[in-house]
Amino acid sequence: MVDRQVRLQGRAPRQVAFDGGFSSKLNLAEIKERGVEDVCFSKGRGLQVTDMVRSTWVYHQLRNFRAAIEAWISFLKRCFGLRRCSWRGLASFHAYTWAGIVTANLLLLARHAMAAGSG
Repeated sequence: MVDRQVRLQGRAPRQVAFDGGFSSKLNLAEIKERGVEDVCFSKGRGLQVTDMVRSTWVYHQLRNFRAAIEAWISFLKRCFGLRRCSWRGLASFHAYTWAGIVTANLLLLARHAMAAGSG
C-alpha cells in the first residue's frame, strides 16, 4: 500500500494505520524503510508503541482514525446496501457505490442541519 502511494503521490505518507493482521516486526521495518515516520497497527502483537510512532498520543490518534473509517464502512454496508453490488459492469459498480456514499453524506448533512436548527 505504501509503494502504491509512492507511485501515485511521488512520496511516502508521513503516517499510516493498518489492521492488526499486518502487524509484524518485518512489516514495520519495511514500511519505515520506505520513509513513513509513524506506523500504527491496530493490534501491536509484540511491537512497542515507541517503535511504531513517536508518542502514545500519535498512536491513539492513528488507531482512532482507523476505527472511525471502519465504523463508516460498516454504516455504509448496513444502512445503504453497500454489502453487495448486484449491478453489472465496472461503470455500474462505480455508480452504485457513488449513490450509496452520496446518500449517506446527505443524511449526515441533514442530521447536522437538524441538530443546529434545534439549538
